Amino acid sequence: MIVWLSCIAGIATILCDRTGDVRSADFAAGAGFLFLVILPIGPLSWLAVTALCLYILFSTNDPSLRRGAVILLATTAPMLWSRMLFQFFANAILQVDASLVAWLLGTHRTGNLVGFADGSGLLVILPSCSSLANVSLAFLCWVTIGQFVGHKNSAYDLLWCFLACASVVAVNVTRISLMGLNHLQYDEIHNHWGDAVANTIILGLTIGFCVLGVRRELFSRT
Repeated sequence: MIVWLSCIAGIATILCDRTGDVRSADFAAGAGFLFLVILPIGPLSWLAVTALCLYILFSTNDPSLRRGAVILLATTAPMLWSRMLFQFFANAILQVDASLVAWLLGTHRTGNLVGFADGSGLLVILPSCSSLANVSLAFLCWVTIGQFVGHKNSAYDLLWCFLACASVVAVNVTRISLMGLNHLQYDEIHNHWGDAVANTIILGLTIGFCVLGVRRELFSRT
């Protein structure tokens, strides 16, 4: 949902300005973008979005165009770059989550395997349980809200973005740790209801911290 809303916000921000002249280089950039998008290779479409956004950022000084390009560029983080990062560093990323879970449970860890708190076996932390995907979405949420409302950069931006990302990791690790108490807890939490509750909490915390970070610009519009 965050990716879809970010795409809509980015396009809407770009379309705020329709007064600029179209240059020949713009046609060339658009043609290259369409060529990559129509190819039946999913990652190439997001690579095309990356290239187009970088072109806009380097070729114009218009505020609305640049803000929209930044939003769309940020959408490529969870859709392309974080997935590529996971392909190369999957073991290290999963071991970070596993280390935090093992620390909370007070049990041993081997790679991405964590011992159950009651000693009844091992909990496997799979790629789908990694915090990385949701951290990239939290980063996207921060960029989208900030750019959409025209937030002015400040020294506190890193703090609010960090809090949004850290809340994602905290909720995810806490959920896995609760599953690691025993097999009964695992069965009760590791289902679609558990996913829905965790995702709702993550979404609420992420949006909450992002809104707090841009509250001055956001509430000045109301």
